[in-house]
Amino acid sequence: MTQYLYPQNLRATANLWLWSLKDFCILGIAALLSIVILVQTRIVIPAAMTLCYGFLTIRMDDTTVLDFIKYAVRYFISTQQHYEWR
Repeated sequence: MTQYLYPQNLRATANLWLWSLKDFCILGIAALLSIVILVQTRIVIPAAMTLCYGFLTIRMDDTTVLDFIKYAVRYFISTQQHYEWR
């Protein structure tokens, strides 16, 4: 008898470790290109950008670090807070 395991939420996005599947594919391709550029030209900037992108796209509870930074900037800087004095 074959037993199938299904996720609790079938509409959830596919995740692989700490990243969404799309971000994981982008990270893999960027890491390969960064390694080739590092070996050929000894330029570290693409590897640093890949690491930053990897950190900013870590997904926990459907929120990435980049989303959290956007929410914080929107709350503290770009939107006006409404205060009522009584």
